[in-house]
Amino acid sequence: MLFREIIGQEATKNQLRQTVRDGRIPHAQLFTGISGIGKLQLALAYAQYLNCPHRTEEDSCGTCPTCLQFEKLQHPDLHFVFPIVKTDDGDRCDDFVESWRNIILDRHYFDLDDWHQALGVETKQSMIYEKESGEILRKLSLKAFGDGYKVMIIWQPEKMNAATSNKLLKILEEPADRTVFLLVSEHPDQLLSTILSRVQTIRVPQLETETIVAALQQKGIHAAKANDIARIANGSYLAALKKADESEENQQELRDFIALFRDAYTVGVLNDVTKKYESLKRLRQWALDMADSKVGRERQKYFLQYAQQQVRENYVRNLGQPDLNYQLEAERDFSVKFSPFIHDGNVEAIMNQLDLAERQIEQNGNAKLIFFDLCLQMIVLIKKPKI
Repeated sequence: MLFREIIGQEATKNQLRQTVRDGRIPHAQLFTGISGIGKLQLALAYAQYLNCPHRTEEDSCGTCPTCLQFEKLQHPDLHFVFPIVKTDDGDRCDDFVESWRNIILDRHYFDLDDWHQALGVETKQSMIYEKESGEILRKLSLKAFGDGYKVMIIWQPEKMNAATSNKLLKILEEPADRTVFLLVSEHPDQLLSTILSRVQTIRVPQLETETIVAALQQKGIHAAKANDIARIANGSYLAALKKADESEENQQELRDFIALFRDAYTVGVLNDVTKKYESLKRLRQWALDMADSKVGRERQKYFLQYAQQQVRENYVRNLGQPDLNYQLEAERDFSVKFSPFIHDGNVEAIMNQLDLAERQIEQNGNAKLIFFDLCLQMIVLIKKPKI
């Protein structure tokens, strides 16, 4: 990957290039920051820049055999470690390296959930196992293919178990010559303090709104929508890409949110018995649909997170603070009439119930009971008077 292909992050690019110009290349560096801002991309571009024999002051040449191998993520001196889920297909990162290369080359920007989907698993129990530390030692003991550096990129190092972390610490204490470790982490606080003390930390900042807007417009998204999405993305290009995807799956969360609160309002507030009965039946079916095993716990949790965010946005709108609202057009259209019902008298209780449901789903609770109870709670809370 070339530096110029990465969206924004000019200051970090300059910082990385300067280490090469000065000939002062730390043997272990930790790229930290939120998801979707280009940390892995910076590590890949830096690895290529280190090894390109014809690099310029600004970037790799992009055309030499070394660059072409790096572009395909197949250079013999480029190694990867990443979380996996042990299956019959394998128990080492090398067993999944083709899927790893594909998601980088196809998606460029992705997160752990996207990687789980690529692996075909619905779990957050992926891990970097102890066996991988032996693989790291084996790979680094091999003779370098070229005159550059052997680069070991470890994505999500916080997923290492204790044994792996301790073995990596020993490797970092006695690094091999012309070997560079590039750790890419979103939760560095979960790493051993002794590992943190042996790496140079590079804090990658959130992207500027204008940078995300420009990138979205290059994908053909019109300016007004690009601005809305960029504000919501909160500095993450990946979050912007996901929000920009107008697929059926991504729009479903808004439809589910509207269905829950419209029928809860009808049952809780209106006096028409027939409408109450029909809405109550719809709520029961809504709970059953949400609890369907085909939906999956990850999407159930995502909906509950989305619902909390929308409740927050409606409460802010009800306070008359439009500049603090982060919604797309369809969400704003619904909020015009819905926001008056989210106020000081019920907002905290509603948020608590949504958060409770999310935690119960996380703990593998009975989804049917969780979602139907949520419906009943919303019926009560939506009719609470303002304080």
